Amino acid sequence: MGRLTTHVLDTAAGTPGKAMSVTLHKIVDNRRETLKQLVTNHDGRCDQPLLEGDALVAGVYELEFGAGDYFRAQGVQLPDPAFLDVVTLRFGIADTAAHYHVPLLVSPWSYSTYRGS
Repeated sequence: MGRLTTHVLDTAAGTPGKAMSVTLHKIVDNRRETLKQLVTNHDGRCDQPLLEGDALVAGVYELEFGAGDYFRAQGVQLPDPAFLDVVTLRFGIADTAAHYHVPLLVSPWSYSTYRGS
């Protein structure tokens, strides 16, 4: 059974990105359909897969992470406007039987991602 998961690592503090907002969208006909809005837990993860089983269909998706609000809540002084505010990752799912893990490694000045396991 395939599934989509994510987690956030705060690379500036060296800690999990807890209490960060995450929104999942599916791209259909060049429009975004919001599927879920979540907040990461104490370990920087969502408590359940974002999608799994029959809900995981092939297509293009976006994850939006509320990085600016997260760093402000941590007491980080950000410029106005912040260099990074909402981090959007667009990715494709082709194999609905596979596990797609899409983590975000983020600081106020940079981010990276990869397809994890």
